[in-house]
Amino acid sequence: MMDWYHDGTGWGGWLVMALAMVAFWALVVLAVVALFRGATQGRQPASHQDPMDILDQRFARGEIDEDEYHARAAVLRTSVR
Repeated sequence: MMDWYHDGTGWGGWLVMALAMVAFWALVVLAVVALFRGATQGRQPASHQDPMDILDQRFARGEIDEDEYHARAAVLRTSVR
């Protein structure tokens, strides 16, 4: 009677396959982490933006009129100093 692994790859093959499986799953995990980091890295929370930039953006979008823009800009300029 012959051993079941006699014509196969033996213990070396099992070792290579086990290491390949670990490497495969490590690459899958790294790819998922890289995707999530890339998706969130480009975003900057609104709290870290300059207040004048936010005011400029709101004025450009038409959310506030010119009078309100100048009034708020004056307040921001005096509060910064």
